Amino acid sequence: MQAVDRRGTLVALVDRSAAGSLERAWVRIPDRSWLGIEPRATREAPWGWSDRLWHAAEPSSGEWRGTPLTVFEALDWTRIDRIPALGEPARLPRGGGTAVLNLIAELAAAQGARPLAYRGPYPTEQLFLALLESFRYEPVSADPLAAFMQGGLVWTPAPAERVFSADDLYVQVRERIEKVVWRGGTYYRPDWQGVARHSARRIIDATDGVRCVLWALGQRLEDHLLLRPDGELATILTAEPPAAVSRPLPASVWSGVVAAVAARCAPPLAPFVESAAAAFSLEWGPVARDLAQIGHGRVRISDRLRQALAGRLAAATARADRAALGLAAIAEMAALVGDELRGRAQAEMLGLPPAAQPAALEGKSGPAARSRAERARDIAAAVDALVEEGAA
Repeated sequence: MQAVDRRGTLVALVDRSAAGSLERAWVRIPDRSWLGIEPRATREAPWGWSDRLWHAAEPSSGEWRGTPLTVFEALDWTRIDRIPALGEPARLPRGGGTAVLNLIAELAAAQGARPLAYRGPYPTEQLFLALLESFRYEPVSADPLAAFMQGGLVWTPAPAERVFSADDLYVQVRERIEKVVWRGGTYYRPDWQGVARHSARRIIDATDGVRCVLWALGQRLEDHLLLRPDGELATILTAEPPAAVSRPLPASVWSGVVAAVAARCAPPLAPFVESAAAAFSLEWGPVARDLAQIGHGRVRISDRLRQALAGRLAAATARADRAALGLAAIAEMAALVGDELRGRAQAEMLGLPPAAQPAALEGKSGPAARSRAERARDIAAAVDALVEEGAA
């Protein structure tokens, strides 16, 4: 079976045996490379039989070629009955996990599958948001993320249409444009099935079409793209930022940002987030088409966010208002770096010897955990330092 998008671009290949079982599958990801699924490739995983994911520039039909990445719970691809646990999410290229989940949703929907459950480890916010792109959760919940982390949700397949609109533009549609990938940056709608999705790159409706913008502190900072409602590119609206010198932020600000990320993690993962973050420092500086850039040993936050914060602080006279702005900026920074830190934390946890992983999942081993009160103090100190730095 071959699947093409509305422009005729090949987006998926599914090969089955005469008996209907899956022999291999390939799915195109936003950077136009491919992820391959090798069914029942190994039993050397905590859950037994596993399918393997491969990464390659082009799909292969004979011997597997490319880079083996990781494994996930083996599925019966003729009767998909669950959302599989993935071994090492951090090893997947950007957009790879959601592309595979969308393929699973497409095949499950074609089979008329009942709502699917996820029962694997690490029911994280990152996985929850990934599932929202191709499924709809049931039942309706006042706090669906908390319900998901407790195993209280099932997921109805609701795959998205995936369109490769131009050489560097990928668009995902479900009744409306929901996701755009352009020059390596991903833009999201802020609302998904009633869930507020925080993203520095945001998709908004405008009088002249659909715009992809930078967004922080409740305001648009920069417009990047104008799209037609069908997802075709109308105009590129942004240019490269001018050169500027970076400037370090106080170490206490980074500590507060890390504490904010850790506070929103599943408890066993939080100490690993703090351990991974110890390798970085924080700075202001120019960032092209984004609000954060993570490199070797440093995290750079865009001068655009610094300027927006300074402008808001200058207009705020009450101490409480200034503190609220500082806290909002810490939350913005935590959202900008959270996925990277959680991915590194998961990789660190999975790098433990297999015998040590169950204890780490129960919070009984691994890096020392900080208390809720310690994290709160770190966040408060970061707010004070950031407000003082922003005012200066």
